[in-house]
Amino acid sequence: MSARSELPLRLLSKTVNSVVLVKLKDGTEFIGRLEFCDPSMNIVLVEAKEVDEESKPIVNLGRIFIRGSNILFVSVDASRVKIEE
Repeated sequence: MSARSELPLRLLSKTVNSVVLVKLKDGTEFIGRLEFCDPSMNIVLVEAKEVDEESKPIVNLGRIFIRGSNILFVSVDASRVKIEE
């Protein structure tokens, strides 16, 4: 894996215990606290909620596993991530 492709995974691992928004390829969106991520970008969210396009909760889900191959993007609070050169 090249250094460039490792960057998103390093940033994601630095946001563990932070609230993130995850959008899936099918358009489903979840907001929750990131508990775990692995090199395949499989993630576990706790206190997870499925949300609509305006980020309004649809259903509370608790703890969920999301397979990395289904993820379109993960949105993190950039101010909480320290980028190392």
